[in-house]
Amino acid sequence: MESKNKNIRIPEEIAPEVLELASRYYANQMQSYSPSELVVAGKEVDIPAEFIQQAIQDVQEQSQKKLERQKQAQKQRQIFWKVSAGILVALSIWSIWTYNSFANSTSTVEAAWAQVENQLQRRTDLIPNLVSVTQAYAKHEKQIVSLLLESRQAYLQARTPTQKAAAILQVNQAIERFRDYAAINPQLQSSQVFINLQYELAGTENRIAVERMRYNRSVQVYNQKIQTFPNSLFAKTFGLEKKPFFQATKTEVPKFAN
Repeated sequence: MESKNKNIRIPEEIAPEVLELASRYYANQMQSYSPSELVVAGKEVDIPAEFIQQAIQDVQEQSQKKLERQKQAQKQRQIFWKVSAGILVALSIWSIWTYNSFANSTSTVEAAWAQVENQLQRRTDLIPNLVSVTQAYAKHEKQIVSLLLESRQAYLQARTPTQKAAAILQVNQAIERFRDYAAINPQLQSSQVFINLQYELAGTENRIAVERMRYNRSVQVYNQKIQTFPNSLFAKTFGLEKKPFFQATKTEVPKFAN
């Protein structure tokens, strides 16, 4: 075995590292003592051998306990980092799920409002027919005709939600003005064209009521979602705010920021 080790050649690049490590081993050996050496040293200062043996045993036990505590602390640190990593992963998953949930609710509200707008547009499209009836049976009521035409034009030109809200209010007022006039005009009330328009207006307003209900329901779900803890914290981070309800009046519509 020794002859075999003699034939082993150590590469030059690792020779300094080998010598340094060997020196460290030698220094550790020179700085350590065997139990018998400690007993001899104890005799020189009149310490009985049994006390030296007990001291050696106690120190070894303390060293073992210290090593075990270090291992336990290391194990606890590993557990801590694993738990922390798990919490971060869970928070990330929850954040993604919550954001997607908010996005879906927002899309639902926007889709519901689009349906309300469709019915409002349908009612606005009836204004030319109201104008024709007014011109046929109330030639001198130019003010009503002007209000109807201006309200329709305002709605068609509206681009932002705020502009549409103001235009819808104007349409509501014009139609109400037309109905007030029709209520005191027997000739207009007896017209089949007017009667048909009344049915169309009533049907459209019924559909507006249904779509308004669906819109308000989706807004309620959305508002509850962003106000519930801990969703409220996440909602504030992304600047999500409550959405307005569409009130069941002839003059009110939701007002949105431009």
